[in-house]
Amino acid sequence: MSTTPDVVITREPDGNVIAEGGDKLAVTLLKRAGFVIETTPRSFWYRLPWDMGEKRENQMASHAARMLTAVGYQVELDPGLDVTRIITPTDPLGRRVYGQQILSLTDQLNGAETYAGAADFVEHVVDPNDGVLVRLSEFFEAAAVQANVADTDDGWDLSHIFEDAAATLTSLAEDVREAGRQMQSLGPPQKRSWQEGVASYYATAPRASTSVTPAADEPSATPPTTPRPGRSR
Repeated sequence: MSTTPDVVITREPDGNVIAEGGDKLAVTLLKRAGFVIETTPRSFWYRLPWDMGEKRENQMASHAARMLTAVGYQVELDPGLDVTRIITPTDPLGRRVYGQQILSLTDQLNGAETYAGAADFVEHVVDPNDGVLVRLSEFFEAAAVQANVADTDDGWDLSHIFEDAAATLTSLAEDVREAGRQMQSLGPPQKRSWQEGVASYYATAPRASTSVTPAADEPSATPPTTPRPGRSR
């Protein structure tokens, strides 16, 4: 069931960023976020000041949406205005927001400068009570229940697939529940980047020998120094 938004914030074809809808509190928050009133004889709406630049407009529109959402308003924000939205080649509108959150977590893990910092991000996934894996397991369990409601053979088959997925995730979560602690104990405290690791490997790896000693049973490439016996006539 779709929900009608309380406030809609969009960028019009002429470039103006406008907000429509909401009550007095929403209007107060929009003003606080930098919107100004625009009126006609029959209607009014709110817009951002002109000539701010697209980047700044996006930031202010996103800020306004966060303020409104925080106090319980349903906000429809134009995807092009949302600076918090992550886009990928396969999701150019950034609609797979939960997958994007995991992508953001992966980026933060890659950027962690210490093993303690990396361990913290790992814990978001492997925590046995509130980690991503346990929540995904619960999701598939709920999906299995939904599939069963159909009360058809296809529904039962799909529910078994979901149940298997939930069981796999539960088992995986159990296997890696100590991974955060293990990551933290890796040390040294300063985690090397992968570039530094590669450089260290090549600096310490044994160097290949430049001279090769022929095997005992291989013929020597050097001509023999012992004179050959002369031919008898």
